[in-house]
Amino acid sequence: MNGNEFGRLFRMTTYGESHGDAMGVTVSGCPAGVELSVEDVQHELDRRKPGQSMITTSRGEPDAVVVNSGVQDGYTTGTPIGMVVQNKDARSGKYEPYVTAPRPSHGDFTYSAKFGTRNWGGGGRSSARETVNWVAAGAVAKQVIEQSDYDIEVKAHVNQIGDVEAPEVSFDDLREHTEENDVRCAHPETAAEMQELIEEYQKEGDSIGGSIYFEAQGVPRGLGAPRFDSFSARLGQALMSVPAATAFEFGLGREAREWTGHDRNENWEFSEEGDPRPVGNKHGGIQGGITTGEPVYGELTLHAPTSIPKKQRTVDWETGEEKEIQVVGRHDPVLPPRGVPVVEAMLYVTILDFMLLGGRINPDRLDGQAGEYDTPYHPSSPDNE
Repeated sequence: MNGNEFGRLFRMTTYGESHGDAMGVTVSGCPAGVELSVEDVQHELDRRKPGQSMITTSRGEPDAVVVNSGVQDGYTTGTPIGMVVQNKDARSGKYEPYVTAPRPSHGDFTYSAKFGTRNWGGGGRSSARETVNWVAAGAVAKQVIEQSDYDIEVKAHVNQIGDVEAPEVSFDDLREHTEENDVRCAHPETAAEMQELIEEYQKEGDSIGGSIYFEAQGVPRGLGAPRFDSFSARLGQALMSVPAATAFEFGLGREAREWTGHDRNENWEFSEEGDPRPVGNKHGGIQGGITTGEPVYGELTLHAPTSIPKKQRTVDWETGEEKEIQVVGRHDPVLPPRGVPVVEAMLYVTILDFMLLGGRINPDRLDGQAGEYDTPYHPSSPDNE
């Protein structure tokens, strides 16, 4: 299995290290005829890039993307799309003390134990900087979906930092308020509390964890296949691949342990169009691993950033010495604010891949979404991607 690739038909293959020359992604399986500009991709990368505010790393990366294949005259050609982002502000020297003395809770030792070597500058391949590639691929997937016959929209926001939790917000709130503050919380009053808490930990030389709520509206019914290719299993893989992810939930999530079967079960009714639909959506738009047509929603938890300036202890496996270290450098005090575009990107990639697999979108040409590729809903035969 290729650990640097995600997707079945819409596939992204990534490369690059935190302090290497560049980050890059190849997107395969994108239909031809999709209008795509550098600006479409850059807009999403700008939401993820470092140095956006005082609560993000000060690393000065413009994250300017170059699209070097798969697009001609502003439209995708159906061939692999290559995208590259140069690393402009890498400073590997500060990481030399940790070549044989692993930083607490990083991938330093595990990577070395597995491969016998590693790119140690800034965490190398294990760094969250790798997600710049995911956001670029997600931007392509977003354009494919937005130019299809489906009205699908994905939004996310930071719903908790430490013990400060936002109340439930509407999808309109996600649209209107998420980008209004540095924390990317769609509830302005809670965002101010979160900002204050983050700054407190920042002053103490520490960091704090949090979570991201996501919601996808307009997802068609019938996406996903039993058993190991269920929609929830693949979405879980996509989101649990996010660096620092410790928990993925959809629907009631962990709260489901407190509900009886009678209370959790959703009755069925007919929609205005005469189709069966569940009453309510405690299942998060997924039943039996297959989408119901209701909004898909859930939450991703991210632990506190592990690179902190507080003094910690480690061992040097080369010298046999136990010693105290202080990790220096430019690091985020909290991850969810910059994680929002990453979560949205992986949702778009996952949804599009299932839609291509199920024939909802012509995998060859965007303008051929009917005929042999059209898979109409039938109650007795949901799509088996």
